[in-house]
Amino acid sequence: MRAIVFIDYENIWSGLFSRGYELTPEKLMEFLQQYGRDKGFELSAIYLYANFDREEFWRTQTSFEKTNVFTRHVFSKNNYTNTDYRRNATDLELMLEAQEILLTRTATFESFLLLTGDGDFLPLARKVRAWGKKVRVVGVQGSIHARLRQYSEDYDAIEEILKTERDERYLPEDDLEQAVRMLGQMQLRMAYIASTKARALLGEQLGRTLSQVKQLIALTLSEEMLTQREHSDPGLKIGRTKIYLLNLEHPRVKRWLWEHLNELRQSYEKLAAL
Repeated sequence: MRAIVFIDYENIWSGLFSRGYELTPEKLMEFLQQYGRDKGFELSAIYLYANFDREEFWRTQTSFEKTNVFTRHVFSKNNYTNTDYRRNATDLELMLEAQEILLTRTATFESFLLLTGDGDFLPLARKVRAWGKKVRVVGVQGSIHARLRQYSEDYDAIEEILKTERDERYLPEDDLEQAVRMLGQMQLRMAYIASTKARALLGEQLGRTLSQVKQLIALTLSEEMLTQREHSDPGLKIGRTKIYLLNLEHPRVKRWLWEHLNELRQSYEKLAAL
């Protein structure tokens, strides 16, 4: 069965992130390919909608484009008046394009595959069904709106992509000292430790998955070895970013970074002055 895929990426990404999993373009495409094989779908085209100005999504647009995904950058700021945010911008653009395809390319597919749990897509699902096409919804467990499920042939939870990582037993405590030392070295080299850069570096140098790095960061935060806050940086496109700050008064942090404590304190004093 030929299917066209529409992805509300921010909806899916945020739902999974709140459960401790950071969805990458590579993981999403692996999921779609496997899902298509398992369900007997021939994926004719994939359309993905997101605000690529978000720090978490930097450079992901290129990654998607390289896998033949049609990306749609949906900015949320109202650039014309520079005052308000465009509410439901992704929903509106996705529905408009989906209906255009429904009207102009009706014979090229039999099914719509919607990756979202947002109930605002109910009118689209209803319209697709009225044209005799099938609708299947894939969303985050517990976040698929009941009304949307009513107008779909079937629905599934995307958490299946987590199976291999969930099966791996990971103890973040084993990496804790090395992670703190690495974050200390980052702070000595850089003006601040950007959260996205820190996660990428920890994953690469520790040989851990993004989900495991998320657990590791959560442990440092819960143990109060690390704090996070928003930092303004006019050099960034969006003007701000999330950063990590080491708690230099924590006993274990002091023990592991004792030879660099003075330098780190000076670094934080400079950061506070910005």
